[in-house]
Amino acid sequence: MIIWNPEKQSFHLQNSQISYVFGIAHQRYLVHCYWGKRIADCSQPHDYPKLDRSSFSPTPAEWPDRTFSLDTVLQEYPGHGAGDYREPAFEVRYADGHQVSNLHYVSHQIVSGKLALDGLPATWVSSPEEAQTLRVTMADPVTHLQVELSYTIFRDLPVVTRHARITNPGVKPLRLLRALSCSLDFPDSEFEQIQFPGAWARERQLHRQPLNPGITVLDSKRGASSTHQQPFIGLVRPHTTEMQGEAWGLHLVYSGNFTARTEVDAYQQTRVQLGINPHGFGWELNPGDSFQTPEAVLAWSETGLNGLSHALHTLYRDHLVRGPYRHQTRPILANNWESTYFDFNEEKLLRFARNAKALGVELLMLDDGWFGERNGDTSSLGDWFVNQQKFPHGLRPLIDQVHALEMKFGLWFEPEMVSRRSELFAEHPDWVLNAGDQPLSEGRNQYILDLGRPEVRDNILEQLSTFLASHPVDYIKWDMNRNMTEVGSSTARAAQQQETAHRYMLGLYALLDALTTRFPHILFECCAGGGGRFDPGMLFYMPQAWVSDNTDAASRVQIQYATSMLYPPVMQCAHVSEVPNHQMGRSTSMAMRGAVAMSGNYGLMLDLMHSNAERDDAVRQQIAFYKQHRKLLQFGTFWRLISPWENPDFAAWMFVSPDQSEALLMAFSLVSHASAPLRKIRLAGLDSASRYQLDNQCLGGDELMYRGIFVDPPLSRDYISRIWHLKRQP
Repeated sequence: MIIWNPEKQSFHLQNSQISYVFGIAHQRYLVHCYWGKRIADCSQPHDYPKLDRSSFSPTPAEWPDRTFSLDTVLQEYPGHGAGDYREPAFEVRYADGHQVSNLHYVSHQIVSGKLALDGLPATWVSSPEEAQTLRVTMADPVTHLQVELSYTIFRDLPVVTRHARITNPGVKPLRLLRALSCSLDFPDSEFEQIQFPGAWARERQLHRQPLNPGITVLDSKRGASSTHQQPFIGLVRPHTTEMQGEAWGLHLVYSGNFTARTEVDAYQQTRVQLGINPHGFGWELNPGDSFQTPEAVLAWSETGLNGLSHALHTLYRDHLVRGPYRHQTRPILANNWESTYFDFNEEKLLRFARNAKALGVELLMLDDGWFGERNGDTSSLGDWFVNQQKFPHGLRPLIDQVHALEMKFGLWFEPEMVSRRSELFAEHPDWVLNAGDQPLSEGRNQYILDLGRPEVRDNILEQLSTFLASHPVDYIKWDMNRNMTEVGSSTARAAQQQETAHRYMLGLYALLDALTTRFPHILFECCAGGGGRFDPGMLFYMPQAWVSDNTDAASRVQIQYATSMLYPPVMQCAHVSEVPNHQMGRSTSMAMRGAVAMSGNYGLMLDLMHSNAERDDAVRQQIAFYKQHRKLLQFGTFWRLISPWENPDFAAWMFVSPDQSEALLMAFSLVSHASAPLRKIRLAGLDSASRYQLDNQCLGGDELMYRGIFVDPPLSRDYISRIWHLKRQP
């Protein structure tokens, strides 16, 4: 519900869980009041103390006294150059060269439901009753620049989404230098910040630190959300834990360059901002043109980090993912990559498929090397036709034989890239991102196609559509293995070159929208050299993502634990691989590898070309167990219990069915110690009034959650795990 109070000049967005309040100060400025636990009414939306901070915090022009300054007041979408010296939410260079913007309130509209964003992914609702949206129009009375701020509150979730649309209604062009999706001011700085830094094979490392005075910037300038940061910023009170305390999270539904920043000012107030990275960004806004920012998701919890995760998990499962796989269980696949790499043919793959089928696998995933003249990573990206050396009769016979085994068939693609050694590059060398005469950098022997150009993405769409129309593929792994350099476009004017990175993202989204619309039956998996573009923007088109190229179970415990802060297990793809592990050289138990893989979408990356009786029997049992509990593991409520980031020796988490009738508890020993202390786990998410069968005991849900259970017998070796199944008793 959104309440407009004309007497108090305030907006109150509320549902049963949260309130978000802001008002119009002095008939002009949007000032923030409150975001947190639901309050029935906000009687004091304009109670910010009126103080004369000093002449160094100027008052607006023609103001009657010195008790109001844009430099100190809490704002909703601050401009630049009119007295607020903190970071602006937007910045414009006008035709006369100046960059001062001072927005005033003009009007507002409250509507049921939620509108789509032009050309951008965003959360959605299936009926108008599920959300309500407030659109506030602001304008600069001198330059006439217009900004429409949109706020959507979901009926059943502690979530508000925000975005901005900036319009030039004037007669002269202007240049947009910064256009963030949201800005939010808190009256204090008693927070700790949560972020997820990383690198290839070490994605989403959980890091928590106190806020400090000044500006802290988390960002990507790589042309992708990247392995190095997640487009997210979390704020928690110092004593917030997984189970209790307040937590705020801001997440950007975007896959390109972003900035997430906090600023603690001289008065210990905190400004939090999220949006497209202004570094290297510029947008020519001609008269009548508008610029749409990506959507920012703002989630809140009073039940700790698990509560924040549950809000995001539900939002992304129910209001971000689209298509038939939205609430469908995902198939168990076997990927040939670490078994064959580029060395395969039809005969080998059929043997691989038959061996996988005997274990209970449901989908054969054929990775890199099936197209063009691709026998290594030096050629053929951009040539999306079958490799005749490996498949002289084409790929269709293999697909048909895999389907005859009652298995699905999947393929790897990397459509955004082109190899220097390829037919596509030979014909269209100017189709890659380039900066004129600057030499082109290479990454993985490939360049990036300029998807901001319609003719480039049309070519890729036509190639893929032609191939998929004649090959009944069920699954696509969409990869992206390098970040942007020489970011420019051959066809753009000088004034448009800084638009290239964002136009690329708009082009990618248009390509994905067209492809997923034409082939809605295909299950798409997002990949970017592992988790290099695991973000809500991509998940709008692809309901799951490859978490990391690192398949080592011990590494994955940490990576998947941190990833679950934002994304539910059903969006995380995880595989059982060989030991010693190909990335880490570490040997972990088969039980642990299986438990970690079952904590996402379970798959295999084993050498199935060769049988191993002991391994195969273990895998067969794991797959049978996973199929029995697949719905619980993929769509149950996920609870983090013991963090490997706080306790690097041990970790635990669990899955609880929506009706609380069933649960799976998993514990992982990472490093064991002689004469180690006993481990006790307190469970979560159960019905405190019910009793549950656990091994040979029947215990109350309250006892399991508040007293906990001992890990007995102890997990007394490195890299082993245990799973407990709980069932509610009548």
